[in-house]
Amino acid sequence: MNALGHAPAAPETATAAVTQAPAASAPGGLTPARVESARVIDLRSDTVTRPTASMRAAMLTAEVGDDVLGDDPTVKRLQAVAAEMLGFEDALFAPSGTQTNLIALLSHCARGDEAIVGQQWHTYRWEAGGMAVLGSIQPQPLENRADGTIALEDIESAIKPDDPHFARTRLVCMENTTAGKVLPLHYLRAVRDLATRRGLATHLDGARLFNAAVEIARRRKAGQDADAGIATDPRVVAREICAQFDSASVCLSKGLGAPVGSLVLGSREFIARARRHRKMLGGGMRQAGILAAAGLHALEHHVERLALDHLHAQRLAQGLAQLGAAHGGLHVEMPQTNIVFVRVDESIAQPFTAHLAAHGVTPIGSSGRYGSGLVQRWVTHLDVSGDDVDTALAVATRFFEAGG
Repeated sequence: MNALGHAPAAPETATAAVTQAPAASAPGGLTPARVESARVIDLRSDTVTRPTASMRAAMLTAEVGDDVLGDDPTVKRLQAVAAEMLGFEDALFAPSGTQTNLIALLSHCARGDEAIVGQQWHTYRWEAGGMAVLGSIQPQPLENRADGTIALEDIESAIKPDDPHFARTRLVCMENTTAGKVLPLHYLRAVRDLATRRGLATHLDGARLFNAAVEIARRRKAGQDADAGIATDPRVVAREICAQFDSASVCLSKGLGAPVGSLVLGSREFIARARRHRKMLGGGMRQAGILAAAGLHALEHHVERLALDHLHAQRLAQGLAQLGAAHGGLHVEMPQTNIVFVRVDESIAQPFTAHLAAHGVTPIGSSGRYGSGLVQRWVTHLDVSGDDVDTALAVATRFFEAGG
């Protein structure tokens, strides 16, 4: 039985990411100006997935009410199921991960308080400065190491003394996965111990929490987990991760494949504050059970299948790395989960990007977006099949066979 009270569901078959070609062009290969084939393999993000037929059916038959008034039964069920699954007292459904992160920050910190964050994490870099702009919360960004972690001594030294000259440090934020990398449980436990010792709360940006859990479960099955954990059910592993945090934000519309929505989870008292902040930020939705039904379906059917996305990312990275070794120009970072980063030499950056776009292969990338030079991000997801990976690699191969 899984955490929803059912026998584990068979993963749904992913459909090919075949879409109409984007009409507008943008710098750095964000969207192709012209596509020679009507078939587009969309590798920009795992946010581009479309609801499966069975997810649409669940949405169509969802029982609804007014969630702002607290009487949408499907939203209430989603919140209860997620809270139980991840080991929290309560949860709150909101439109986006950006909003659930901000709701959590506002619920932990008062004006003038400080949150410790990673330089490369969404709470600091990718969410429009919301904590500072809307919450008057001071971010204290720290450098991420190559494995995605922040050195414990850096966290410790960033905590301010109780002195009127300084913002009051209140919160330590983590992100798992971060740029596709998994933060290991022993590290998260050490962060939690540090925060507890210093009287700080902890928050997890778990937009891709289940990608992290699926990978940790795989390592345990293979005897590769440094934490020597026992559980190999990814939902149980996700609960172990969340046990290190006072609150978490979990996105339903990335790898899990729902069209909209994210959850913020915490204690009942915390979620009561969060509900007020959701209202303040305009995140209250009325008959939201239609969307919540998609989230419930995703939690039941789309967790285990994330392992397939990870395998597809490995195949994609291996193929691109072989091209780089044979021809030069591509420098591939092997993925841990579903995100592949490829640094493209300046000499081929523009023509390689244009070639991919013209043949309907659309990673995302631009100079300076993910580091110096052109770095492309190739993301596998529910709508990318094994055949799509083969096609994308064939398109990249033809570029080099034609002389680049």
